[in-house]
Amino acid sequence: MTTTAHDLGRRFHAALTAGDWAAIRSLLHDDATWTLPGDNTISGTAVGGDAVVERARKIASYGVSFELLHVLVSRDNMALSLHNTAQRPDAVLDEHLTTVCRLRDGRIAEIETYLSDVPGMNAFFV
Repeated sequence: MTTTAHDLGRRFHAALTAGDWAAIRSLLHDDATWTLPGDNTISGTAVGGDAVVERARKIASYGVSFELLHVLVSRDNMALSLHNTAQRPDAVLDEHLTTVCRLRDGRIAEIETYLSDVPGMNAFFV
């Protein structure tokens, strides 16, 4: 894959907001992982490309709006700075987060998400 880290970040976000699960899967290595903090239905580590896609699907199923603030790049990796919001009758999600993606051979090998409001995430994703 000859995509830049910045382009990869934009493609990941675009696929997430569109619910294009096949596109997300194409950006991941088979052994990709995604780790989220907290103690709720989306917390912990998803292991394997298919499990990472299922985690993205589950998060999106809660009606989350994924506002992209910035794509940040390092020499070898990239991160998405996001503002995620959603609302249910009994809970509101309003958090800033950074999703750090470690890349290998032009694809995502590992994702780790850092949150501004872990208790709020725990209350929302029940």
